[in-house]
Amino acid sequence: MEKIQAIRGMNDVLPDASPRWQYLERITRALLGAWGYREIRFPVLEQTQLFKRSIGEVTDIVEKEMYTFDDRNGDSLSLRPEGTAGCVRAAEQHGLLYNQTQRLWYMGPMYRHERPQKGRYRQFHQVGVETFGMPGMDIEAELLLLCAELWKELKIAPHVQLEVNNIGASADRARFGVALRDYLLPRREQLDEDSHRRLDSNVLRILDSKVPATRELLTDAPVLEEFLGAESRANFAALLALLDQAGVAYKVNPALVRGLDYYNGLVFEWTTDKLGAQSTVCAGGRYDGLSKQLGGADTPAVGFAFGMERLLLLLEETGALPEGLDRSLAIYLAIIGDTAVQAQGLLLGRELRQALPGIGILTHCGGGKYNAQLKKAFAAGATVAVILEGEGAQDTVKVKVLAEGGATTELAPAQVGRWMRDNLKLLNRIS
Repeated sequence: MEKIQAIRGMNDVLPDASPRWQYLERITRALLGAWGYREIRFPVLEQTQLFKRSIGEVTDIVEKEMYTFDDRNGDSLSLRPEGTAGCVRAAEQHGLLYNQTQRLWYMGPMYRHERPQKGRYRQFHQVGVETFGMPGMDIEAELLLLCAELWKELKIAPHVQLEVNNIGASADRARFGVALRDYLLPRREQLDEDSHRRLDSNVLRILDSKVPATRELLTDAPVLEEFLGAESRANFAALLALLDQAGVAYKVNPALVRGLDYYNGLVFEWTTDKLGAQSTVCAGGRYDGLSKQLGGADTPAVGFAFGMERLLLLLEETGALPEGLDRSLAIYLAIIGDTAVQAQGLLLGRELRQALPGIGILTHCGGGKYNAQLKKAFAAGATVAVILEGEGAQDTVKVKVLAEGGATTELAPAQVGRWMRDNLKLLNRIS
């Protein structure tokens, strides 16, 4: 019978890799909590219309990449390809937006049917940060400072660069769209197939084209910056001044427009040159109109998201992951003997866990000889082995330090917990 394999582009995270994920999750959770952001959780499955109305029907995500199907009731449902739309839907549905400010974050899987490659998968994981009810550039600056602090905590700050742009208000982009269409209409036949279609449906999407001939055609096209209003320019200038004051380096990139329809004003990306073609590690911007677009009230909003797989690749590539992440096990209980010894070992394990909360303790099960069990203790990365060996309940147990040349001590079972508290500090297992 043929073995069932994982779906292509949807990867398993095995136990050896889990500590790296837990490290990234731990640093992220702690930092967001310290800045006053609260976690929100929402379903991975939503009505397809949510993404069509937010991301835009004429986008690669909606047209080509979403996992969409009709359920048994005939409703069109989609696995979430990104988190912002679901977060706005949840916040609006549960009354979190009306006359309130919110700082929210989420973490979890997203789904896009695209060609799998290193750092880009069909099931991938994102951390997203979304803020609501704050219209000024101060919250935009806070998010960029928060990102900069996260890179510092993860020790990758020298390897990421901030790119920013101002894409203006919807009225600014509407005027620009008219001018861009007027420029491209006489050149319609020179456009690639997707851009040819978008000329009539959403002309600004042409700016995202990766086709060289279309990119070249856009060289002499109108520039969005020329259509920005005075207020939009002033806000962006104030943001850049604050970043200068805070010592956050940036590059203004006029070509940066982001790939989703709901953005306005500030857009930004944190990029790296350490991951080849997959250069973007974090991206976001302002999206004031999205709540109204989804049936709610006008709500100022700005946020960002980063892909966890790609960030982990960057941590590995730059050597920023700390050593010893997989050494969570401190004590290995080796039990060599009859059922009475096995029972004593299991109960001792329970007592040690109560006496040493937060310390990794593994009790050996399944029998085996002394050397075989000690070999497993070394392989598991334990610091200390507690050894019960003999027939019937034991009056003494051996405590063996597993480092090279480590000493062996004989103790009464009741003394083991105190010995561990006194000595694991010396072995750097209790802070």
